[in-house]
Amino acid sequence: MTKKRKKGKEIRRKLLHKYRLVILNESTFEEKISFKLNRMNVFVTGSLFIIGLIGFTILLIAFTPLREYIPGYSSTKLKRQATELTYKTDSLVVVLNYTNKYLDNIRKVLKGDIENNEINRDSLFEQYKIDPSTIDLNPIKEDSILRAQVAREDKYNLFERNINNPGRVLFTPLSGTISQGFSTESKHYAVDIVAPKDSPIKAVANGTVIFAEWTAETGYVIILEHSEGLLSVYKHNGSLNKEQGDIVRAGEVVASVGNTGEFTTGPHLHFELWSNGSPLNPMDFIDFK
Repeated sequence: MTKKRKKGKEIRRKLLHKYRLVILNESTFEEKISFKLNRMNVFVTGSLFIIGLIGFTILLIAFTPLREYIPGYSSTKLKRQATELTYKTDSLVVVLNYTNKYLDNIRKVLKGDIENNEINRDSLFEQYKIDPSTIDLNPIKEDSILRAQVAREDKYNLFERNINNPGRVLFTPLSGTISQGFSTESKHYAVDIVAPKDSPIKAVANGTVIFAEWTAETGYVIILEHSEGLLSVYKHNGSLNKEQGDIVRAGEVVASVGNTGEFTTGPHLHFELWSNGSPLNPMDFIDFK
C-alpha cells in the first residue's frame, strides 16, 4: 500500500506541478508573455481543443458545399437534378410514344397502308356497346317532326353535315365529277374528283397545315389537321398555297388542281378524310356536285 500511495502521489505531483512558459525577446531577453501551466491543464486544454476542432470540421462538412468534395458523398444539387431529369425523361417517353403513334397515322394516310378489318371500327365507344334488342328504336312523334324540320332547313344549306356528328360542318373542297369513289376492297380510301387544271382547292374546315411537300407517287400533297382528330388529305395538286404550320379557315384556298405524281391519271383531286387513324368515306359528309 505504501508503494502504491507513493506512486499515486508522484503521478499527482507530476500532473499538478506548475511550470512557467515564458516568451522572451531574443535580442534583449526581455520577458513579453508568461503562462503558468501544469501537465493537467495542458492535457485538458489540448483534449478540449481537439474535440472542438473535430466538431467544427464535422459541422463544416455537413452544412457547407465542402462535403461535395468528399469521395462517395452525393451532392444535394446532383440529387435534385437527377430527380428532375427522371421526371423529364418520363414525360419525354410519353411525348415520344404519342409522337410515334401520330407519325404512324400520318404514314398510313400518305401510303394508304391500313388493314380492312381496321375500318368501321369504333374503338373509342366499343366498351359502351348496347344490345339493340333491349331498346325501343321506334321514333316518337316529336322526333319525326324535328327530323322533318331539320331536313327542310338543310335542303338549301351550302354545307353538308355529318350525320354521326351534327355539330361538324365540312366545306366542299372541289366541285366536279367523281371518277373513282371510296372502296375498302381496293384500298382506295378516297374519292377522285375530276376538275379543270388549276381549279382552286379549298379547306373543308378550320385547321392547321401539318404536311405540305412533294412526294414521288402522289405529287404535291397537303394535309390539314382539324378538331376532334380529323385529318383531310389533298393529293396530286398542281401547286400548294400553304406551308407547314399555317393556320387555315374553312373554304380557304390551300392548293390547285394538278396532274402531279406517278399515280396520277389526269388533272384531278385525290381527297381523303381520316378520323383518329381510320379512313372515312368523304361522300358521307360532303356533296361534291
